[in-house]
Amino acid sequence: MATQARSEASAILSRLGTSHPPNTAEREHLFALVYDELRRIAGALMSDERRAVTLQPTALVHEVYLALAERRSDWQGRAHFLALASRCMRHVLVDHARARSAAKRGGDRRAVTLDEGLVGEQPRDVETLMLNDVLDKLAALDERAARVAEMRLFGGMTVKEIAEALDVSPRTVDGDWVTARLWLSRELSND
Repeated sequence: MATQARSEASAILSRLGTSHPPNTAEREHLFALVYDELRRIAGALMSDERRAVTLQPTALVHEVYLALAERRSDWQGRAHFLALASRCMRHVLVDHARARSAAKRGGDRRAVTLDEGLVGEQPRDVETLMLNDVLDKLAALDERAARVAEMRLFGGMTVKEIAEALDVSPRTVDGDWVTARLWLSRELSND
C-alpha cells in the first residue's frame, strides 16, 4: 500500500472509530484503499493451493470485508484494522476448510503454507484446521503469542504493525513470535 493510501486509510479509520453511526461512504472508500493489500495477503495465504480451488483470494477478501463491515466501527487505526482482518481471514479459511472437509468426509482439507521459517528452512504445508487447533491451544497458554502468530500467518503483518495493534514494543512481539514459532513447530511435528 502506498504511503499516501496508508495515511488516508489511517485517517479514515480514526474518523470511523469516533463516528456513530458509522459513515457508510467512508467505509466503502476505506475498502477501496485497503483492497489491494488485503488481496495480496489473501493471495499469499492461498498461493500454495494444489487441489481444485473453490475459494479464490478475491472471494476471501470480499468475505473478510463483509465480516468487518458488520462490526461496529471500533477500529483504532490501520494496525488494529489489519489485526481484525487477520482474525477474519483465519475464520473464513477455517469455516471454508470445515465445509469442504464435511462435504468430502474429512478428505479435502485446505493446506496453508507457513513460509515464516516455522520448521527449519523449508516451508511446510499444514492443514488449516490443524493450524487453527494448535493456535487455539497456544491461546490457552499464551494469548498474546497466539495473536502474534495469527497476525503473522493469516494477516502477513509486520512486527511493527503487530506491536502497534497490541500496544507493545516490537521487541516484545519478536519474543512472542519466537515463542509461538517454537511452540507451533513442536505441536505440528507431533501431529
